[in-house]
Amino acid sequence: MIRAVVFDVGECLVDETREYGTWADWLGVPRHTFHAMFGAVIAQGRDYRETFQEFRPGFDLYEERDKRAAAGQPESFGEEDLYEDVRPALRQLRADGLWLGIAGNQTVRAGGILRALFSDDVDLIGTSDDWGASKPAPEFFKRVADAVPFEVGEILYVGDRCDNDISPARQAGMHTALVHRGPWATIQWSSTEALELPTFRVEGLLELSGQVGEFNASAR
Repeated sequence: MIRAVVFDVGECLVDETREYGTWADWLGVPRHTFHAMFGAVIAQGRDYRETFQEFRPGFDLYEERDKRAAAGQPESFGEEDLYEDVRPALRQLRADGLWLGIAGNQTVRAGGILRALFSDDVDLIGTSDDWGASKPAPEFFKRVADAVPFEVGEILYVGDRCDNDISPARQAGMHTALVHRGPWATIQWSSTEALELPTFRVEGLLELSGQVGEFNASAR
């Protein structure tokens, strides 16, 4: 049975459209051009961070984050950037009696924002900077498994990427749900991995309650 649901952050809970727009502004690149290059890099199976290199060779994302913060333009997100189904989905899953967590590749600053937004709604908030391990590394998912008070096979990890979320979580022994939104899921949705690897494929987070309920009923 599934007893815990753990969510990725970017393009799962948080719509990153505004934030990537501010990166285009920081680079001095038209937003449309930046987004087009971003999609091209992902479609080629490259690391999204290579997008920045296309516009500014030698670009160091961590260094530039510090520069933005020093300039009073730090990376940020808030309630207005959450997908509209996030709050009702969390309420429903909590009402279903499930243990809830949030764990993704995020900075210390982002971890603080997540805690301000979700501390009353979930049982775990963990980030790659907190743990010193980033997806898709197995150590990241080991940290998730260690933090959840159930067996690894009772955890459902929800994400938008086959490469960073679904495949490594499955290899760790977790169930997985691929949510169809954001650039990665849009590009990967019809791939063999997206069709075969996830336990569930959902158009939105509100579908999870019913899917998990049916899965658990069949497991009894």
